[in-house]
Amino acid sequence: MDSLSQIVLGAAVGEAVLGKKLGNRAMVWGAVAGTLPDMDVLGQFFLNELDNLAFHRGISHSLTATVLGSLFFGWATDRLYRSPHHAKIAMAAKAFAVVVLGFVVNFLTQIFAPGGFVPVLLYVPVAAWIFWRHGQRRYFSGTWEQPDTNFRGWVQLFFWGFLTHILLDCFTTYGTQVFAPFSDVRVAWGTISVVDPIYTLPFLICLLVAARYAREDNRRRWWNGAGIALSSLYLAITVANHARVESKLEQALADQRIDYASLFITPTIFNNVLWNAVADAGDEFLLAQYSIYDEVAPSFHAVPKGHDLLHNLDTDETLAVLRWFSAGYFNAVRRDDGQLQLNDLRFGTFSGKATHPDDYIFRFNLEDRGPDAPYGFEQAQGGPPDTKAEDMMMDLIERAQGITQEESPLP
Repeated sequence: MDSLSQIVLGAAVGEAVLGKKLGNRAMVWGAVAGTLPDMDVLGQFFLNELDNLAFHRGISHSLTATVLGSLFFGWATDRLYRSPHHAKIAMAAKAFAVVVLGFVVNFLTQIFAPGGFVPVLLYVPVAAWIFWRHGQRRYFSGTWEQPDTNFRGWVQLFFWGFLTHILLDCFTTYGTQVFAPFSDVRVAWGTISVVDPIYTLPFLICLLVAARYAREDNRRRWWNGAGIALSSLYLAITVANHARVESKLEQALADQRIDYASLFITPTIFNNVLWNAVADAGDEFLLAQYSIYDEVAPSFHAVPKGHDLLHNLDTDETLAVLRWFSAGYFNAVRRDDGQLQLNDLRFGTFSGKATHPDDYIFRFNLEDRGPDAPYGFEQAQGGPPDTKAEDMMMDLIERAQGITQEESPLP
């Protein structure tokens, strides 16, 4: 899931574990625990693009890292609060948290307003002022108190923060290597989009209300529990929607007498109403979009696999990683400029029909280095040509509203 959702979940878990003892400090440390697994994104500065693709949501999102990481960070936090240099260390840690939150602000800005920078410009001075005032009051005014917990309490906070982060990521499409390093199986239930405001915003509101009450106030625990309950209920609804949509698509394939080996479905961005689907039908893949408000049966759009464009399909190192990453749901196309492009079909297309190579949401450019050398690799960016982000969003909203009996099915 997106960083904001993981921060909110981590803060709520921290409150549930240590809120009665630490108050808002438990939320802060819970948010840190909810963010730490995603620090594997720093791998992009040390790894090539292909290795980084395999590294993200790898060992850092495993049960092994959950156990070992909770012991290490629990010990480190306990030592932090017992150190005579606690104030300086804490300020450095919170400065790092401010920077991470800045990346979250920029991430959300680029989603809702690509190329925008005003929210980031506003965030920097506001965050800097709050950070400085907070440090002055807590660490340099003589009113600081030692946290009323111990090594065991910190370990529990980090353990549940890490575990719930991993569990939430399993509900998305990307894939999470829960059992690394013993297995590279990617768990991807595909029931929720990586960004879903209906999951995050009510949860965030409940958390902010809870933070306003004193640590001894039962209303604090009630609001925090309400946020956890609402978010968990929504996850259950996404599972039910997944089963419902999958059943509809399977029935449509059967009614249209289409033979297929496997089917993968996932919700489109920002919602749980409109779903993308890909079915492996032998020599081709079948793509479809289906809204739970559709009154007509799903229609399928065939796209060739294009695997004949790829040499050494079964032995090439680059293709092996991409085949593993995409769970086998990939096709290859040759662009007009001769560029070879590989597409992860699990994430679908912007239009639902793959009308242009740039219509694929998750795609990679391959460089042919000869029959005996592995392909070069680069992740492609951007959407369909001559299409603005706001236009794509309006098309998404319109399509999610469903197709009525009076309207023609999608071509």
